[in-house]
Amino acid sequence: MKTQHFQPRPSRMIVVTLSIALGISGCGGSDDDQQAAAPPGPSQSIVPVKTAGITRIEINPAASEAVTFGGKAFGTVGAYQKIRGTASGQLDPNDPKNKVITDIALAPRNADGMVDYSMDFYILKPVDGSKGNGKLFFEVNNRGAKQFGSFNQSSGGNNPTTATDAGTGFLMNQGYTLAWAGWDGEVADDTNPDVLKIKLPIAKNADGSSITGPSYEYIVFDNATSTSFTTYYKTATTDTTKATLTRRQYLTDTPVPVPATEWSWIAANRIALAGNAPFQQGWIYELRFTAIDPYVAGIGFAAQRDFVSFLRNAQTDTQGRANPLAGRITRVLSWSLSQPARFMNDFIWLGFNQDVAGKKVFDGVFNWIGGGNGLGLNYRFAQAGRTERNRQNHYNAEGVFPFSYTTTKDPLTGKTDGRNVRCTATGSCPAVMNVISGNEYWVKSGSLLTSDPATGMDVPEPANVRNYYIAGAQHGGASATTAAPTVCRQFGSGVDPNPALRALFVALDQWIDGTAPPPSAVPSTVAGTAIFASPGQYPGLGIGTVPQAALGWPTIPNVLYSGLVTVRNLFDFGTQFDTGILGIYPPAPTGKLYPNFVSKVDADGNDLAGIRLPEVVAPIATNTGWNLRSAAYGGKADGTDGCEATGSSIVFAPTATQRNGVGDPRPSLAERYGDHAGLVAARTAAANALKAQRLLLQADVDAAIARAAQPISVVGSPTYGTYQW
Repeated sequence: MKTQHFQPRPSRMIVVTLSIALGISGCGGSDDDQQAAAPPGPSQSIVPVKTAGITRIEINPAASEAVTFGGKAFGTVGAYQKIRGTASGQLDPNDPKNKVITDIALAPRNADGMVDYSMDFYILKPVDGSKGNGKLFFEVNNRGAKQFGSFNQSSGGNNPTTATDAGTGFLMNQGYTLAWAGWDGEVADDTNPDVLKIKLPIAKNADGSSITGPSYEYIVFDNATSTSFTTYYKTATTDTTKATLTRRQYLTDTPVPVPATEWSWIAANRIALAGNAPFQQGWIYELRFTAIDPYVAGIGFAAQRDFVSFLRNAQTDTQGRANPLAGRITRVLSWSLSQPARFMNDFIWLGFNQDVAGKKVFDGVFNWIGGGNGLGLNYRFAQAGRTERNRQNHYNAEGVFPFSYTTTKDPLTGKTDGRNVRCTATGSCPAVMNVISGNEYWVKSGSLLTSDPATGMDVPEPANVRNYYIAGAQHGGASATTAAPTVCRQFGSGVDPNPALRALFVALDQWIDGTAPPPSAVPSTVAGTAIFASPGQYPGLGIGTVPQAALGWPTIPNVLYSGLVTVRNLFDFGTQFDTGILGIYPPAPTGKLYPNFVSKVDADGNDLAGIRLPEVVAPIATNTGWNLRSAAYGGKADGTDGCEATGSSIVFAPTATQRNGVGDPRPSLAERYGDHAGLVAARTAAANALKAQRLLLQADVDAAIARAAQPISVVGSPTYGTYQW
């Protein structure tokens, strides 16, 4: 893969008065040529009229802590403080930077002609700000939740409070300030104060009447007790004859209608089966109905933009309340896991990394397991909480062109675009690291992030972008082998990506200072490590196959290899799709596909491409990004029902006798390493080699060696049962 050179400069923190930091209506590219007035002097009050961006910060003293984590000190940085509250903002709907938001023209306006929103925020900062590193770690939350714990080597969920919650505190020991803010209008759990929420306006027709439109719900319960389902939007009518509910056991089955008399709307946004019967475990139910009253979901992009801009640039809000980080932030790096990584793909693509005053918002963007997909947030009746995988949500508006940060031409629509186009035009592109697991390649056609949508061949990456593939990883952290598989046929993948994520995050920060990051490492057509997917029998359902022989997959006893892989369809969402309106939903398959591929594997079935962590270089199992559903949870015998986000860990036999007894072609642990000391030596060499490439930090090298020294415990392996080695 060809790489262009990118030499980002360290950002400078500029302290200005609020009218400049947040922008006055009429400046920053609005429709008229009116210039902003000069900012008032220190003794003058700032009039909030027509001020765009964050206008009010309200700190909740009862939920905040002057000293948190029980006073625990982090190295030379010292103790941390917790600040929780609500941020209110308003958007100028006529500013071109906001006009990209679907339905913002139909949102209600306040007396100043602006569109209001408000959101929860959460900040962790050094008590002594002078001891911090001046950098903001901003996690874009996942469905209202914090996901940084494993990466940060901490815990505590959505409200980390105790010294135990703080854990090792990878980020705090470096002096980072951490912040979060609500953006997802789907998060409606008002009973949980720790979930980050946002209040968004409801779009209405010009005459004030309610907007309606088609809506579609994909419903699967992996339990036998659920009796109702909450829809994303309210129904325009509770008459079940005006909607359609279907069910099928397997993805490849023909959906069967559920009679209108056998289900009902028990609330405007909730359905139940007749007689309070449970939904069948693992079965696929699909609901089509007419929804009403969409919220303006795309405001979530502007809310994150404006909040981060406020934290790094403003002194006070329009009421004179101090910015809690005023004068302390010189650099901002985003960090996202899964859904919010797709949010950030679209955030950059839609131009939101330039604030309303024309300044860059994020200096660096770290996207973990977002792949090449967007979020589907900037559409009427958006369902951003959905995510496509082998068996689910192929009809969601997330896998749509452009897929790459490289500008490419869509051979199926004739469009030319790339996620970098808008920020390149405005000089606001951040340094971007996309880190992808094996799972995204198998269930989200992740190869399109770095390949040409016409040919599938590698494309040159932009100078500001690097892409990394974590070989054998699943969608998230590592799974254990200490309990027999249930929903999936095999154990989940045992590859822990977090050590590599920590090293790459450090490299991202250094990149902004001018030190080039490690080179991209992904499956590649040029390198010969890419194997293309075939459409198979069911491309219209979003699934295809990867031929076993072409992949190099070994035949392993008690392991079904079906080659199941997601294929990327061009779906027809209707003639207004480019304006953010889903006229056909679910969309209609066009029969047209984009090419996608996965990583070739070695003789054990482990990925050859990407960053091969010690678990892959010196393996104790075959680790993959895919898995299949078990029969009890909707898995068809032919392997056409994937186990979604979960990868596989298919353990090796302890001895040659055991593996020969079942015909396993993979060498046993004893054949590979002799004894446990041999495994430790191999893992030690692998970890040190990765450190030399700046792909592991010393602390994680030490941890990898310590983990390797622990006994290997396996309970309930489909092939080898229970053993310890």
